Amino acid sequence: MIERIWSGRSPLYLLLLPLSLLYGIVSCFIRLTYQRGWRKSWRAPVPVVVVGNLTAGGNGKTPVVIWLVQALQQQGLRPGVVSRGYGGKAERYPLLLDASTTTDTAGDEPVLIFQRTGAPVAVAPQRSAAVQALLAEHALDVIITDDGLQHYALQRDIEIVVIDGVRRFGNGWWLPAGPMRERADRLAEVDAIIVNGGEAAGNEIAMSLAVSHAVNLLDGTTRAVSALAPAVAMAGIGHPPRFFTTLRNHGLTPQAEIAFADHHAYDEAELAALTSEDQMLVMTEKDAVKCRHFARANWWYVPVDAQLSEAPSSALISAIVKRCHPH
Repeated sequence: MIERIWSGRSPLYLLLLPLSLLYGIVSCFIRLTYQRGWRKSWRAPVPVVVVGNLTAGGNGKTPVVIWLVQALQQQGLRPGVVSRGYGGKAERYPLLLDASTTTDTAGDEPVLIFQRTGAPVAVAPQRSAAVQALLAEHALDVIITDDGLQHYALQRDIEIVVIDGVRRFGNGWWLPAGPMRERADRLAEVDAIIVNGGEAAGNEIAMSLAVSHAVNLLDGTTRAVSALAPAVAMAGIGHPPRFFTTLRNHGLTPQAEIAFADHHAYDEAELAALTSEDQMLVMTEKDAVKCRHFARANWWYVPVDAQLSEAPSSALISAIVKRCHPH
């Protein structure tokens, strides 16, 4: 239903317009308070790169963060990552991740980024506190913030916005009548626009999600995605249909497709009930980081890697490198 409302296919969004106008007024006023200096923002001693979006829902932001961290590591830089840690409940903040950190405390996306990149990761509601905690423990050259485009309490040097190239901005309205956190004209102020799928315009960087294989949660063995049939697919991400489409594009047509809420907290019995003995359960890597400790032999996940058009993405990396002064 929410997809129909946000896309403009349902007129119910008209009933939500008063709330959207209120949301827009409040969000614009908050930004104005930082622009005018009425509220103080904090500048880190190293460059800060924000990877965010203008809309609610999954746009492919986390794969971009992973790609960016790995690209900067290949340049010899030492990046760290900070996040709000949505879905996690730590006893205290800021929380620095280590090999024993669970998604219950840090949230699924920070744990995924930490496991994939090996970069230092910290979570805190106040991102400046997370940055300071990272810099107190690590000699870093640059901070990447996972989301936080609208978190103006932390000053930034480079802003990157990730857009779903198929859904774009829906009906264009602020939440809750539409998907917008900020209006589309905000794009004129950012340093790079990455478009996941669909058609990228001349000033945008085209991106796709690449899949090479599936990985077994229990023993780490790999298999072609198409070889997982018969399968049930599940996804607890911002936009589950993208994952199901990816499976079909790689030769796997699930017998059932089950969408959970983003950041859903799974339990073993809940997932075990989704398949019969002869079926495989196929999930995203973001789901897998929450399920690995109670995984079963027929559970598989499909990692994805962001692939960006070469020339503009290289220019983006070069621009970030120029901002960095290794310590």
